[in-house]
Amino acid sequence: MVKIFVTGGAGFIGSVLVEKLLAEGDEVTVYDNLSSGKEELIKQHFSNPRFEFIKGDTLDLDKLKKTVKGHDLVFHLAANPDIAKGAIQTDLDLKEGAIATYNVLEAMRVNGVRKIVFTSSSAVYGDQEHAVTSESFGPLLPISFYGAGKLAGEALVSAFCNMYDVQGWIFRFANITGRNSTHGVTFDFIKKLRKDQKELEILGDGTQSKSYIYVDDCVDAMLFIMKKSNEKINLYNICSEDFIDVKSIADIIVKQIGLKDVKYRFTGGRGGWKGDVPKVRMDGTKLKKLGWTPKLTSKGAIEKTVSWILSNT
Repeated sequence: MVKIFVTGGAGFIGSVLVEKLLAEGDEVTVYDNLSSGKEELIKQHFSNPRFEFIKGDTLDLDKLKKTVKGHDLVFHLAANPDIAKGAIQTDLDLKEGAIATYNVLEAMRVNGVRKIVFTSSSAVYGDQEHAVTSESFGPLLPISFYGAGKLAGEALVSAFCNMYDVQGWIFRFANITGRNSTHGVTFDFIKKLRKDQKELEILGDGTQSKSYIYVDDCVDAMLFIMKKSNEKINLYNICSEDFIDVKSIADIIVKQIGLKDVKYRFTGGRGGWKGDVPKVRMDGTKLKKLGWTPKLTSKGAIEKTVSWILSNT
């Protein structure tokens, strides 16, 4: 049994991770300020003696120092989930990305906690158009504050690992979708269509194309890598082996809802917003060689997500 500290554990990905960690018999402490996470996603664990919830902010270093103490491993998932918001609040990803990650690592150092999992993003690669990006790709030139914050977090994890004998796992995620989701293109399209079944606004030109991975596949990949890769710093892309464009996602949703003659209104441009990477091509070869592949394709992940949202929201 391992005692695990999860920042952002009441969030979309964090809540699924917590569920799986508890199922494996671990002790889990969730640390979340509930700014985007939801207590309802973890409330089923409140009666579990191996679970504890602490409402706290990763910008509160003193509280982190007190609460991280006694844990064996930290999963640091807490972050700003809204990439576009960074264009308005320019210090958001500095605070919730770089500074929050430093605080988590410093709290670990003070308390002698030697293992960290950091969830990064394909956003660190920047806009590479059709280039397929492996973990060794460079230079890394993000085009959003979100991507910059994640890249800064990776650098801090690397520095602490080398300076203080910490072991780190850094996971660069593709677009994660699935149960418990509270945002994202699928969630937004369904929300828009519930308001207007005749017309759907699509940001950009609809050709934006990315890898999507279902949240359970994503969490399973994280736990698999941790059991199979034991370097000082373990860096992996977590992605599906295919891609899907935004217009095709809209088609899937319209079909599953059972609508007809929905007019698509495109706002135009390669990307949907400032900082949006129109085409993401991640290389999952390293993870595949380790022995893991996702159960669902990008299309399958979207279809399953649509079914979940329609049934549960």
